[in-house]
Amino acid sequence: MDILNETVDRTGADFAPVRFDTKIAVLLRDDLRTWQRLNVTAFLVSGLGSVLPELVGERYEDADGTAYLPMFRQPVLVLEGGKETLTAAHGRALSRALPVSVFTSELFATGNDRDNRAAVRAVHREQLDLVGLAVHGPRNAVDKILKGARMHP
Repeated sequence: MDILNETVDRTGADFAPVRFDTKIAVLLRDDLRTWQRLNVTAFLVSGLGSVLPELVGERYEDADGTAYLPMFRQPVLVLEGGKETLTAAHGRALSRALPVSVFTSELFATGNDRDNRAAVRAVHREQLDLVGLAVHGPRNAVDKILKGARMHP
């Protein structure tokens, strides 16, 4: 089943296809270690959810009534590419004025939000050593921004 286009209820019955007009995507540099990829992805998507509340669905609840936190309403695509791909995607996202979060290599050496923000602020946009970015926007625009990236294995 294509998770981007269909949903299945608890009993396994198919619903009509669900198409999203927008896309949430994370682009990771292809030389990161596994723990770095996971950490960077988590940080990047938290930025989108915090400023775009319409991306977040309703709370979840199990059959016993236990409540769980809400999550994004749509899938998050994770892609990878080289440093040049990230730099180009960053420039394209900014030129289209789409919401974008960034993670630079310097953030692996910091331990808190204040120091993270200071590390990014200390570097000019063209000099950022990007290891990841997340973007949300119209499907076509996000596809163009991520040109040259490939699906994460």
